[in-house]
Amino acid sequence: MSTIIGVFDNRNDAEQAVNEIREAGVTRDEISIVAKEDKVKGKKDDQSNNLNQNVSSGAATGGTLGGIAGLIAGAGALAIPGIGPIVAAGPIAAGLSGVAAGGLAGSLVDLGIPQDRGQYYENEVKKGGILATVEADDTQVNDVSSFLRDNGAKGVEVH
Repeated sequence: MSTIIGVFDNRNDAEQAVNEIREAGVTRDEISIVAKEDKVKGKKDDQSNNLNQNVSSGAATGGTLGGIAGLIAGAGALAIPGIGPIVAAGPIAAGLSGVAAGGLAGSLVDLGIPQDRGQYYENEVKKGGILATVEADDTQVNDVSSFLRDNGAKGVEVH
């Protein structure tokens, strides 16, 4: 298994990438999303609707929420020093709740991301980026990387 990581500037792009990754057979349990709470909950940005509106208006297919809404519907906010309130979903969430004082970069190191790159991604989240990590087997790495890049993710790497 490899970890593919990238950062999106807006929720719509992240949402599209997550949908494509899931359609390709990657399970929800293998996808993590980390973002400032106000980026995905309770605040509209120029290119996306409020997540809470999507959840309450039934932005669901077949009874399950898609994309980011489905991933973070039950996620809670965590306070990460230097970043503030974030929402985290997926495998990374457990690591963050246990080491909140160590910051996001420390949790990324646990996923095999080098410390300097973990710091880069932490800074991107501080600036309002939406971090996505995907655990994928070797047959899916190229497709997942392409889905991230094709939907506007920057800093896409495989570890």
